[in-house]
Amino acid sequence: MYIGEFPITNTFVMTILISVIIIIGSLVLNRKNASVPRGFQNLVEFVLEGLLKLVDGVTGNREQTMRFFPIVATIFIFVILSNWIELVPGLGTIGVNQIHQGEEVFVPFIRSPSADLNMTAAIAMFAVISAQFMGITAIGVRKYAGKFFVNPFKKPYFIGTFVGLLEIISEFAKIISFSFRLFGNIFAGEVLLLVMLSLVAYLVPVPFLFLELFVGFIQALVFAMLTLVFFKMAAEAH
Repeated sequence: MYIGEFPITNTFVMTILISVIIIIGSLVLNRKNASVPRGFQNLVEFVLEGLLKLVDGVTGNREQTMRFFPIVATIFIFVILSNWIELVPGLGTIGVNQIHQGEEVFVPFIRSPSADLNMTAAIAMFAVISAQFMGITAIGVRKYAGKFFVNPFKKPYFIGTFVGLLEIISEFAKIISFSFRLFGNIFAGEVLLLVMLSLVAYLVPVPFLFLELFVGFIQALVFAMLTLVFFKMAAEAH
């Protein structure tokens, strides 16, 4: 489906839906924030408090924690919802057959956003670019640029320049590793579930559903924690 020349994919629709759910949920919780939490508010506060303790444990600095926490928590919540939504009945299994490059392929109406490399690459780029801004705001433009661009005639000669080039390459490598780690795990899980459901529709796929719940949680936590570590590294002068 296209709007003008802009393609509307099944994963794009789910990405927008998850974003809307998070925004509406945040607005509702903010409006109905009770001093004694109950139900859904209690669950959200439990998750956020756990994340806050994790961030505190990595930074060791409450000021940095409060700066990093909003982005880290948002990434965790968005990614875990994107991962777990693949377990919704009908997601990835209801669709139509279409001709693609001369072959008939099955195209589901909706899919998990994390099973689309475009989405995982977009989050990875956001995380890495945010780390650059965190570094600049924490130690200043000059000191942060000094991590990448070093005077080649300063002892030890050219070593600092070589290390700086490696640092630049590593920043781009983070985007690639981030993207493919999340995409590979969730896409593989999606394929595994489809295969098991096509072979045996009842009972046998249940253990694999619980496995995907666990994998989805771990991948979201790893993505968020690596983002936090990159933020912390960027905020240090050396």
